[in-house]
Amino acid sequence: MRQNGPSPLAGAAQPAGGALSGGDAARRIGCLAVRGLYREVALNHKPGLVTPASCGSHRDMDFHTFTRSLHALRSYFPAIAALGLESPEFPALQGLGVAAERRMLQATAGVNTHRGAIFNLGLLCAAAGLLTASGELPRPASMCAVVRERWGEGILASAASPLADDGSHGLQVARRYGAGGARQEAAAGFPSVRDIGLPAYRAALLATGDPALAATQALFSLIAEVEDSNLLYRGGPPGLAFGQRLARGFLAAGGVLADDWSGRAAAIDREFVARRLSPGGSADLLGVTLFLAEAGVLR
Repeated sequence: MRQNGPSPLAGAAQPAGGALSGGDAARRIGCLAVRGLYREVALNHKPGLVTPASCGSHRDMDFHTFTRSLHALRSYFPAIAALGLESPEFPALQGLGVAAERRMLQATAGVNTHRGAIFNLGLLCAAAGLLTASGELPRPASMCAVVRERWGEGILASAASPLADDGSHGLQVARRYGAGGARQEAAAGFPSVRDIGLPAYRAALLATGDPALAATQALFSLIAEVEDSNLLYRGGPPGLAFGQRLARGFLAAGGVLADDWSGRAAAIDREFVARRLSPGGSADLLGVTLFLAEAGVLR
């Protein structure tokens, strides 16, 4: 995996063996969330998305915008994991998320880099904290179940967007096309990650032994199947169908297991950029996938 510049995790405590408890648990959970997000943005071969070498289909952000955003969010993920230890209601989690979004926007001069991650991974960090307080290991299935069972109703009942911005692209797409979006995905316990992202990641990791290749395979698998709200926002139903068709073609040709996979991925990226398409919803779910894929270290 190519990485430009220092990782936002430089100097941070890394997950290690031993039982989790209290503040140490929250720090390690938060560290894992930031690491997953850094892996996502540092990944190359992402059609229409920001990478270390490209702005993709975006004119207002680049790789350094994302790293600034991650630095601004370093304290948020441990904080919401610590709040999870107290078995909070959804509004308390939402309040931390709103404050984190403000810090993100200050760091990026108003550019939305990690709104989806603040919502998705914030909930999962809180779930990991709640499970830890209950004496359980935070495993992918159990974390997703906590989000669904503990906060699902609150997520769906919230009158605003997941982070109190009812002008968000996700809600605009939901109103225009009836798409589910981030709230429905989270309230259901992240089925797209459980059924698509994680199986694709694990299978590719087993086949290649390369986490970056596995992440690329997971991303294309998500693009191929998810009703990506950002593709809908930028291209409408034709844009979504176009993106899904290209991703399915990539996978049908062998995905990252094909000899020419990188050239095919680069060609798809050019097609996305030419149409100003960006699968931001799938990228958010890739961040969730990478976080959950490493949840085994939280023990």
